[in-house]
Amino acid sequence: MDSSALREAAETSLSEAVQLQDLAEKKPAQVVNSKIGTDAERIRSSISKLTSNSVDELEKLISKLQELQEFLKSETSRVQGEIGSVLDGVGIIIEALAPWKTDGEASTRTNGRDKLKRWP
Repeated sequence: MDSSALREAAETSLSEAVQLQDLAEKKPAQVVNSKIGTDAERIRSSISKLTSNSVDELEKLISKLQELQEFLKSETSRVQGEIGSVLDGVGIIIEALAPWKTDGEASTRTNGRDKLKRWP
């Protein structure tokens, strides 16, 4: 142990001795009240630490969720734009194939397939 560690240990022992002496001088009811007060303060301190940690973690989580929400909004817009482009392309293809479709319908009528389609 170095000198600072020894000094801290000595100070801790001294403060504990002073507390024990104070407790010895007090009446039993005062000792119980003092212990309850000390325990209550420890509990308050623990709860304060736990809740502050929890609040910090929740704030971090909220921040991450907001970032994800913004990302999802931008991706939704991008995908919707791509779907619109695909639908435009499909429309162009349908328009290009429309003349061939009317020619194809005429040939199906002549080969007798229309009778099979109406058969129950």
